Amino acid sequence: MEEKIVKRIQEEFKNTPDLIIKKVRLSFFDTVYVLYLETVSSSDKVNDYILKNLSSFSSFKNTKKVDIASLLPGPNTKEIKTYDEIEYFITNGFTIVIRDSTILGIETRADINRGIPTPDTEPAPNGPKDAFCENYQINIGLIKKRLKSSKLKTEEFTLGRKTLTKVGLLYFSDIAKSDTVELIKKRLEKIDIDGILDSSMIGQLISDENKSHFPTYQLTERPDFVAKALLEGKIVIVADTSPFAIILPAFFIDFINPGIDSYHKSKNINFLKIVRFFCFFLSMSVPAIYIALVNYNQETIPTELLVSFSVQHDGVPFPSIIEVLIMLFICEMLRESDLRFPNAYGSAISILGALVLGDAAVSAGIVSPITIIIIALTFMASLIFTEIEVSNALRNLRFIFLFAAAFYGILGLVFAGFYFLIRIHKIDSFGNPYFYPLVPFDATYFFKTALKMPLKKDQYRSSMLTEKNKRKQGENS
Repeated sequence: MEEKIVKRIQEEFKNTPDLIIKKVRLSFFDTVYVLYLETVSSSDKVNDYILKNLSSFSSFKNTKKVDIASLLPGPNTKEIKTYDEIEYFITNGFTIVIRDSTILGIETRADINRGIPTPDTEPAPNGPKDAFCENYQINIGLIKKRLKSSKLKTEEFTLGRKTLTKVGLLYFSDIAKSDTVELIKKRLEKIDIDGILDSSMIGQLISDENKSHFPTYQLTERPDFVAKALLEGKIVIVADTSPFAIILPAFFIDFINPGIDSYHKSKNINFLKIVRFFCFFLSMSVPAIYIALVNYNQETIPTELLVSFSVQHDGVPFPSIIEVLIMLFICEMLRESDLRFPNAYGSAISILGALVLGDAAVSAGIVSPITIIIIALTFMASLIFTEIEVSNALRNLRFIFLFAAAFYGILGLVFAGFYFLIRIHKIDSFGNPYFYPLVPFDATYFFKTALKMPLKKDQYRSSMLTEKNKRKQGENS
């Protein structure tokens, strides 16, 4: 029986030189096969947990009467029922022990993970300094280290026909809405793809990504943000080999004001929250406002300022819209190069490129100085938002507003503004309105995100996220 299984495994893993097969004879009629992949398994663990114990096991007079599972003290031992499970366990660092019709998988994973890093994409002056890594168990541990409750449930899925990626769905059973949990579970179960290499792929597969430029799920590398979201009634997806967790549902307001605001006093942070809102609309519409005022609605500009604009534009061979498009294109190139270059010299190249190109363009008479100021202001405002998908959505909206203003002036800006509001109002985030808590208005969630109330007054969860346990502070919480 065991020889047939071993032969089938050898055929399945043909041309796999790291497959190790050991035949251990316990007695004349009793043989055990030990199989593992030496690239993902630890040889020391295989020797300590299995081979040493099997050698002592062979000293028994009648080995057939002894249960082999009781003598292999692995920290995690699974009894494998079907052949298809063997591939999953052996590729995940388990050692397969086959004896007659008994197949055991003993965890002997090699330590091929990096240590717990510090947050890179979401740095904060205050708060915890640990971040997720590429190990599923470590990431789950970082979450459960903060949330010590039996009500925190973890449902596991295996996604990807070739990668067999372990994915965990985390939620509080006494807080999260059961309808939202079931919706996300159904979407996860419908995923049918060869490979899941990162959690962002899961987010794209379970969300309606083609309906909007804005993201409807939130990626985070911080376990403290995940813990905070779970306590509010949200749902989290953690995937193996990915240092980012997915928080669901995510609303427009969540990307404008990040979770690091919770570590600061409300009176101090609310001013910055208002500044971020202002910067969002500034980044989206400043070039369009400039084009609309200069080309169509000059009567709204003071005469002296209009004369100054005219003098600066004297000698420039291109109309204002072409100037703006040229500078926007150059700035997008600089931003992309800054993202792709190593951190050691990426920023230096971007600063050098901006200074040299800007000064040279003005000196050569290609663009006017006011255009440089407008574009610089636009990109300074957009740098506040670290989420890549939000920056990309802002870029798309910026061009929509720009072309609307180029054709219709201020009226075009009004049309583009209505387009933005209608589009964002139609977006759905896993059964929840994306523009929440503004539409529909909810004071509870509004004063957690758009503005921050003092922590002592933050006593309730949002009714949009929970129906079971709304009070989180104070009596009967």
